[in-house]
Amino acid sequence: MKTYRKRVYGKVALVAGASEGIGAAFAKELAANGMELVLVARGYDKLTNLATAIEESYGVKVYTLQCDLSEPAAADSITGFLEIASLQVDVLVYNAAVSPIGSYPEMEISEIDRAVQVNITTQAKLLHILGGKMAGRGRGAVIVVSSMAGLQGSGGISLYAATKAFGRVLAEGLWYEWRSRGVDVIACCAGATATPNYINSKPAKSSVFAPKAQKPEDVARECLKRLGTTPSFICGRGNKIASLFMHRLLSRKLAVKIMGDNTARIYPRGKVSNG
Repeated sequence: MKTYRKRVYGKVALVAGASEGIGAAFAKELAANGMELVLVARGYDKLTNLATAIEESYGVKVYTLQCDLSEPAAADSITGFLEIASLQVDVLVYNAAVSPIGSYPEMEISEIDRAVQVNITTQAKLLHILGGKMAGRGRGAVIVVSSMAGLQGSGGISLYAATKAFGRVLAEGLWYEWRSRGVDVIACCAGATATPNYINSKPAKSSVFAPKAQKPEDVARECLKRLGTTPSFICGRGNKIASLFMHRLLSRKLAVKIMGDNTARIYPRGKVSNG
């Protein structure tokens, strides 16, 4: 099994959507293995506080870039920052996501634009630019944080689920394209995760059969252990069992219905969470 230690991929990791939750967990795991970090997020205070804590705990250099990934020029801003700082990214973790919850026709067009920009456009551009450079050098790793919601249509979070399906499929294709060029690519299909955004959305109790929300640290650790072994995977034992049941034993129609019913149960008032 390959390892994500810096001696394999290089010494610098960039985490997009890094200020808290799964992104922060990835940053800490990578720092614990000696990698320097470039942390990118919209919230300045959370970003700088995390950077300070990581530098003090792990003794690695941490660079921060406050950047709104919903801006059309976000990818250019990131690459420009890297050029100015003379930084070469060896590991890219794209964790950022906007997750609108509710009836699709009732969403504002601006919210749809924002979700597509963050979850698809900026992600695709960064993978093209930074991942392409890794492929040119013959070394590197790309991690796309996807979601189990993207494994089928998911009513109530239809747009979010569709964008997460995009990320997974793109990562799987790049795994094939780049594996012969020394770049490992993986999509991490996470289930419900106890991130601050998830907790703040105040989800109602789910079905008794639904897997328990994972800790962000568990998601990051499992993904990094699987890096280099598979194009995509479902994170967490409970989620794996649920996925096997949903996609091997049930019809597609029933799987879609169950996902929609579960979302309606968790968010009966159609709340919106930007994860």
